[in-house]
Amino acid sequence: MTGNDEVRPATAGRASSAAVDGEPLLRLQGIGKNFGPVRALTDINLDIPAGQVTALVGDNGAGKSTMIKTISGIWEPSHGQMFWQGKQVHFHSPREATDAGIATVYQDLALCDNLDIVQNMLLGHEVLTRARLLNEITMEKTAKRTLADLRVTTVRNIRQPVGSLSGGQRQAIAVAKAVMLEAKLVIMDEPTAALGVSQTALVLDVIKRLASNGIAVLVISHNLTDVFQVADRIAVLYLGGLVTVGPVANFDTNSTVYWMTTGTSPNGHVATSESPEG
Repeated sequence: MTGNDEVRPATAGRASSAAVDGEPLLRLQGIGKNFGPVRALTDINLDIPAGQVTALVGDNGAGKSTMIKTISGIWEPSHGQMFWQGKQVHFHSPREATDAGIATVYQDLALCDNLDIVQNMLLGHEVLTRARLLNEITMEKTAKRTLADLRVTTVRNIRQPVGSLSGGQRQAIAVAKAVMLEAKLVIMDEPTAALGVSQTALVLDVIKRLASNGIAVLVISHNLTDVFQVADRIAVLYLGGLVTVGPVANFDTNSTVYWMTTGTSPNGHVATSESPEG
């Protein structure tokens, strides 16, 4: 292991490290989500710092999807508080979360295959001329600049249909669209699922570029190889509870898998207050 003794169980106060300025971009405090008698999330305490990649991992049914849908405004939490840039917020819809600066890129990417790259990136945010026509030149320049900032260099023509792109390129376009909307936090759900080696490398590079530009990234992934390539921090969910979180240097693959499958530390630490009863 790599110093796993330093990994804190989630029972030890707020299971997170704050941003450099002392205030995390996003703070979840006691967040829970119930669906009738089913407790999908229980007392989640997690900070998401700006400019860092936080990997959210857990086995199937651990609560990862519920958590990102709660953050992104699809579902309102049953209890607990959420703080965005130091202020308490209540997102009642995905639009409210997006307007605040939280962009979520789901596995289906929500791209229109029949539209080209520029049209996809500015869909719903088109730039118009004084004559109320599409300002194609400005839109192209904006799209090119955003892709260049993210070092997306594999796209031959920004006017090619998105349906003609590879999986990795499509992920990059979806992320670039979020960046254009001035997202401060980008949530990525299984971004490298079913991608080849070169496509995965492209997506991981985009994730690193986001963080280097000061954007917070929350990555949900089952691929621990990818996680250890890009993550600054790892947070582990188990049966709806956050059982541990810490710098990536405090984990290795074996210890992470142990946390994911047992909800306890390989060294015998047991997290109880963050785990659902029963």
